[in-house]
Amino acid sequence: MNIKRAKAEIINSIHAYLKKDAYGEYMIPPLRQRPILLMGPPGIGKTQVMEQVARECGISLVSYTITHHTRQSAVGLPFIEKKMYGGREYSVTEYTMSEIIASVYEKMEKTGIREGILFIDEINCVSETLAPMMLQFLQCKTFGNQRLPEGWLIVAAGNPPEYNKSVRDFDVVTLDRIKKIDVEENYEVWKEYAYHAEIHPAILSYLELKKENFYRIETTVDGKAFATARGWEDLSQLLKAYEALGERADREVVHQYIQHWKIAKDFAVYLELFEKYKKDYGLEHILKGQYRKDTLEKLSAAGFDERLSVVGMLMGRLSGMFRDCFLADCFVTQLYGWLRKYKESLDLKAVCEEAAGEYERFRKAEQLTKEQDHVWQKVQHVLEGYRVLTDSAHLTGEAAFQAVKQEFEKETARRQQIYDQAADALGCGFDFLEAAFGDGQEMVAFLAELNTDFYSIQYLKENDCDPYYRYNKRLLFDEQQERILKQMNEIEDELNTALKEDEQTEKPE
Repeated sequence: MNIKRAKAEIINSIHAYLKKDAYGEYMIPPLRQRPILLMGPPGIGKTQVMEQVARECGISLVSYTITHHTRQSAVGLPFIEKKMYGGREYSVTEYTMSEIIASVYEKMEKTGIREGILFIDEINCVSETLAPMMLQFLQCKTFGNQRLPEGWLIVAAGNPPEYNKSVRDFDVVTLDRIKKIDVEENYEVWKEYAYHAEIHPAILSYLELKKENFYRIETTVDGKAFATARGWEDLSQLLKAYEALGERADREVVHQYIQHWKIAKDFAVYLELFEKYKKDYGLEHILKGQYRKDTLEKLSAAGFDERLSVVGMLMGRLSGMFRDCFLADCFVTQLYGWLRKYKESLDLKAVCEEAAGEYERFRKAEQLTKEQDHVWQKVQHVLEGYRVLTDSAHLTGEAAFQAVKQEFEKETARRQQIYDQAADALGCGFDFLEAAFGDGQEMVAFLAELNTDFYSIQYLKENDCDPYYRYNKRLLFDEQQERILKQMNEIEDELNTALKEDEQTEKPE
């Protein structure tokens, strides 16, 4: 299955494992809470999915790559303990607490959350001395004589043998005690994540043209050549940093991340063309409705790859604007919630302290994404600004609240300005594409991207856009109808073939 479906399966399993009955006991006892084993190619996002799962389930996450550990660090060090059995004293070997188990207890102390996931990566690549301990861990939730705390679940990940020569096969006894999920790469699913993660538009545009280069692992005379989802995401971060620094990423730099020389060279060439298209067509001018007739003529005469690249370029810029709308709305909505509390109590100091305490609780529990953390910080800053404003003006009670309300109205006006800019840009984008391509495949591709991008979906849920609804209804309906007719024709052909074969069989000799 793809990584999106695997994530849903893990979340459902966690909810089931942590469900308690009327007596406060887990409905599925810890012994029957099978460890989950994600088995799939490297670099498809198994580790990142676990971070998302932990946040969405509101539990903690401790992550380890087991190949970095020895038997001693995983199991603990032996020591001699004196114990009495049958009235006689014996020397017994005990073990210090495993570093891994200790980190679970440390996480509980740090976050205050008693339930969580212990994620063990590359579990089928452990050393020979550690392998028996890993089997014991999966079967019994113990390292040596140290047990994983109740409420903590095990998720492990590994790569199939075709990707790693050092992997070990699990025996049937172990496999019969785990919940195994086979995961495979899927570009369409990754693309949904990529928009949310703000993957560089040049990468998205390139991979839309050459999906076969999204994930490839090949054996060559020089060793393994590969391109993975992890490589594309890390390259995206570098490209954005390079742009901020005014640097250029050539094919050698690209190859440091996309370690498939042919794909790296191909993308490096495309990256140069992508930057050229931004200058030639004037991205910012297009989204302001400022383009000339010769620009349209040039684009109409361009090759299909170039036309789709321009669509991707426009979508990349619009996606950033939709993201700004989403974050502005999150900020204003959260700020409004705190101001409602202020209206009830008329105690701004107490509200600021409560907001700071809640933010610290979320931060300490590691339950915030980077974007959520930034929104919280901005809310804290603005609330403190309101406090300074009222204190400096010596305002109290209802007069202080009215002053804060006026300042808040400025924030709502700024949010509306961000939304208006996005609406104008989207309208200009549709006008430009309509003038250049009409109802062509380029418009279909643009609509498909709008229906995939997380931030554009959130924007279009709440804001009307006549061209979007008009084209979405007409073009995507036509595409779906064409697909259904094609399927019906294929079924009809199969039936006709089957009837002919039956007739041939029934003919008398």
